[in-house]
Order: sequence, then structure tokens, then C-alpha cells
Amino acid sequence: MTSLLQARGIEVRYGESEAVRGLSLAVGPGQIVTVLGPNGAGKTSLLKALMGALPCRGEIRFDGEPIHRLSLEERAEIGLSLVPEERALFGEMSVADNLELGGFLRRHEDARTRREAREEIYRLFPRLRERAGQLASTLSGGERQMLALGRALLARPRLLMLDEPSLGLAPRIVREILDAIAGLRDRGMSLLLVEQNARAALRIADYGYVIERGAVAMEGSAADLRDNPAVAATYLGGSAAG
Repeated sequence: MTSLLQARGIEVRYGESEAVRGLSLAVGPGQIVTVLGPNGAGKTSLLKALMGALPCRGEIRFDGEPIHRLSLEERAEIGLSLVPEERALFGEMSVADNLELGGFLRRHEDARTRREAREEIYRLFPRLRERAGQLASTLSGGERQMLALGRALLARPRLLMLDEPSLGLAPRIVREILDAIAGLRDRGMSLLLVEQNARAALRIADYGYVIERGAVAMEGSAADLRDNPAVAATYLGGSAAG
């Protein structure tokens, strides 16, 4: 499969500390790839480097073209989007206004096209329609994650990167969020998913990487990783996932 995103030899440093060490990965079209690992393994640094929010060494190609010299804004314009762990919403703005900001890259489109794009987000997350006039700061954790996802989707990215989308959410909401993410893949979107909840991530992913101390320790299909005793012992509570 031809990769939509291909990263080779990525290195990220904070002073003398090396957060990501020679890491390589790929995401194919219409594929969910998950990155697993303990806290401090370099997962968030990797996503920020791919998005252009952190300087890095190495090569990054998107749809075959080198992008490692492009700015964050330029990467967004060609179809990359990152939903950070902190969600980065504007708490004193309404849900509707936060979504409007998500469509900024598509501001030159006609009003009908932009309206239809917002309606699609409301169909995906009906609670956002119900909360459209509320301040983002008043939303529950699950609703804030829905809003962060919806805002990113309004830019209509070709590759959506997600940093810990289930963090701090109740199990029922985690299932709802991850099912929505799987639905995006089924519509043809490519996704790179960093997730502490390894069992849930491997349930929806096609391929996975396990990183430790900034380097790839293991990779394979999601099914193979679920059945791997080492992954099960460390990330799945001691038994292989069914």
C-alpha cells in the first residue's frame, strides 16, 4: 500500500534530552494507525513534530511529497490536522463559534458548502447541536472531545492525528468517541491515533506501533499486537485481547 504519510528517522530533542530517537512510521490511505507506549515514551512529541509544532530531524513525506520544511500552517493547508491532548478549545466562545473557527481554512467556499459541512458534524455528534449556543467551558469532558474532533473535521483533513482522545472520559463515552473515529476511517479518512487505552485503540486500528524511550519497540497489524503476549502483559492487563 502506498503511504499517505511516511516519516523516517524522526528525532526530537529538548535540550540534551532526546524525546524521539530515529523513529519511522507510515499511515496508509483510509487506515487507522495507533501509537502505543507508556507515559514519557515520546508519543505527543512525535505528533507535534509531524504537525510542525516542534522542530525535528528526519524526513516526513505526505502523499509522496517532502513536508518536513513546511510550517504548521502550511501542513494544515495541505490536509494535516492535530487534535491535541488538551483539546485547545476557546472556553469563552460558544460551541458554534468554536466550530466556525475549525472551518477557517475553508473560508473561501460558498456559504451553502460551509453550512452543509457544519450539519455533517452535527449529525456525527448530535449533542453539539443541542449545545450549539453554550460556552465551550460549560461542556462535559466527552462533549469537549466531540467539539475538538468536530472543529478539526471542519478543515476536512486528509490525515487526522489524535492525541489521547479518550483521556479522562467515562467508558461509555470512550466507546462513543472511538466508534466515531472508526466511522471516519470507514468514510476513507486516514488517522494517526495516540492512545493510552491500548485495548480500545487496537480494537479499531488497522496497524500499530509500540514505542518506548522514543523509539519503535514493536510494530504490526492490530490483530497481531492484540495477540502478542508481551503487548498483552504490558498494555492489555495481562491477557491477549479477543
